[in-house]
Order: sequence, then C-alpha cells, then structure tokens
Amino acid sequence: MNESAIVIEHLSKKYQDVNALDDLSLQVAKGELFGLLGPNGAGKTTTINILCGLLKPSSGDAKICGYDVQKDPAKVKELIGVCIQETAIYPYLTGAENVDLFGNLHAMDKAALNNRRVLLLKKLGLSEDAKRRAGKYSGGMKRRLSLILALIHDPQIAFLDEPTVAMDPQSRHAVWDFLKELKKENKTLILTTHYMEEAEELCDRVGIIDHGKLIALGTPQELISQNKVKNLEEVFIKLTGRNIREES
Repeated sequence: MNESAIVIEHLSKKYQDVNALDDLSLQVAKGELFGLLGPNGAGKTTTINILCGLLKPSSGDAKICGYDVQKDPAKVKELIGVCIQETAIYPYLTGAENVDLFGNLHAMDKAALNNRRVLLLKKLGLSEDAKRRAGKYSGGMKRRLSLILALIHDPQIAFLDEPTVAMDPQSRHAVWDFLKELKKENKTLILTTHYMEEAEELCDRVGIIDHGKLIALGTPQELISQNKVKNLEEVFIKLTGRNIREES
C-alpha cells in the first residue's frame, strides 16, 4: 500500500453494554477513494466521529497523516473536510454567502476563497443559484452545497457521509464525476453510502463493518469474486445477512 493517510489501530468505542466499535484496525492510503460500508448502526458514523476528533474512543489509536486525532486535534482539523448526512447550511443565507462563511471560518485568504467559491459552484452546478437563499434549494441542491462547504478549504482528506442522498440521477452522476476529479488531485476520500452501485463505481477499496467489526476488505471486484456473486449489493447482503437499509 502507498503511504497511509489514515491509520486506525485496535479502535473500540463502548456505550454501557454496547460495543459501537470492536477492535477496528484499518489503513487508508493517500489518494485512495475508500468506501466505508455497513448497515445502519454498524459503527460507520462512530468511526468518522472519532477520526474527526468529535468523539473519544474507549481504547485504540487513530492517526490522520501521522497526527494523532486525540493529541493533535487542531492539526487534524486543518487537514480534513466533513460532509455530514444532515445538511449543514444556513437557510437564510444565499448559497454564495454560506460558502463565504465557511471559508472565513477556515481563515482563507479573500482572493483564494473567491476563486475556490467560483470553481466549486460551477463544478457542482450551483452557479446560477448562488444568489438564492439556500433554504429555497431542493434537497439535492442542499446536498451539493453541503459538499462545497466541506471542501471549500481544499482539505487533503474528506469524509463524505452519504453525499448523494436525495439527488436525482443527473445530479448524482455529476457528483460522481467531481469525486473522480478530486481523486486525480490525490485527495483522500472516505465515502459512506447505502447505494452499492455508487461504491462499486467509485471506490478503490471498500471495508464492510457490522456490529463494530470489520468483516470484509478489498476492491469491489475482489469482494464480488470472493463471494461468487454478481455485484457489491449481493456481497453486502450475503455478509451482513440483511438488506442495506435495515436497522441493526
């Protein structure tokens, strides 16, 4: 494997009698588009929250580009961008004002912020709607704006938690193309999704977790071949024993 962007070693998180994460170890290479897959409640969000410094593990270690997420949280936050499931936008601001607000929170240079805003709004098809209040956006437009907010400061690593939810097929494919461009720029992307065709199309490797444990790891084609099935969705159902959106 190439140089690691993310290293997780024996990570556990326990809530009373529930193991949200159970001795999880995983490495993600720099420039890799990695799919973190699993049923609802499997531990995906817990893992991301720990990697972002929002949650303290019960035991184990996690590093981002060599920086310990617990000991160097300020440095880690400089390196990452996070697109959460809930749209993190201010509805009474315009799309452009939302972008500028987040850019200013990252203390971006004014010229750099302006150039980056124009670029991302264009790439994600929001240029014509940039002066509209974000609260008037459709669900898919809000998701695309949330993606821009996560990436405005040009982070080295981005955590994308179901970024294409509520998007029509055209918008979804536009986001797919955009993520492929980011990968060409050697950005490291961690993608969670319930759309298995999305993971199969985009991801270099996927890790499937269930009940806080890593139960499968490899390229989509490796896992399809190993499990003697037709696609990644069938791999998922075979290994977890249930449909993708079923609550665990």
